[in-house]
Amino acid sequence: MLCFSIGLWLLFFTIGSPLLALSHLSFSFHMIQMSIVFFIIPPLILFGIPYQLYSKPIRSLVIKRLRSILPESKTALLIFAILFLLYHIPYLLQIITKYELFQKTYVIILFLLAFRMWWPVATSDPEQRLIGEKRKKYLLESSWYITPACLMFIISALIDGMNNPFLGQAATHLCLPPDSTIQVLPSPFNTRYDQMIAGIAMMGLHKFSLFATNKLQITPEKD
Repeated sequence: MLCFSIGLWLLFFTIGSPLLALSHLSFSFHMIQMSIVFFIIPPLILFGIPYQLYSKPIRSLVIKRLRSILPESKTALLIFAILFLLYHIPYLLQIITKYELFQKTYVIILFLLAFRMWWPVATSDPEQRLIGEKRKKYLLESSWYITPACLMFIISALIDGMNNPFLGQAATHLCLPPDSTIQVLPSPFNTRYDQMIAGIAMMGLHKFSLFATNKLQITPEKD
């Protein structure tokens, strides 16, 4: 119950509160927000779903329906990693955010894929949960697949210090009036340092989530 409650509160603060506006104003704020949504919230909510829910007759109907819609966990992990990387390539991000409905749909798809890729290591259903070497191998693969997106920001910052004017301009219009000329954040943001912090923060939160998920293995109490 504690894990489930924390997951829901984090979901509210990251996508349902005014703090969401900060995620559109700098690389670091945006990547921290995305990391919490995709790497912290799904395992917390999955950990919080009681085992009894899986043991009821509705379990077979819900699980079969979800598995028919969503791909297998490893496939979902690979698709998520590719879409997550593409989402943060400046040119593609400019196209995605140009259409609000498409941008929201893209994020929802990432969110659903995030739940599917965390399912084998965070579910309380013993029939679906990976254990032992299979669990470690899956977590290691997850680390490999997500790392390129993190390194993209760090390497870009080291090479040319990409100060992406798009994120400072177009992304700000997602939460501020188009004619706004207010300098919301001080100069260190949206610079090479901000971009480097974004990559390091995302990598750190992902590694922390993998470590915590591997350690937090809830043993369900059967009736």
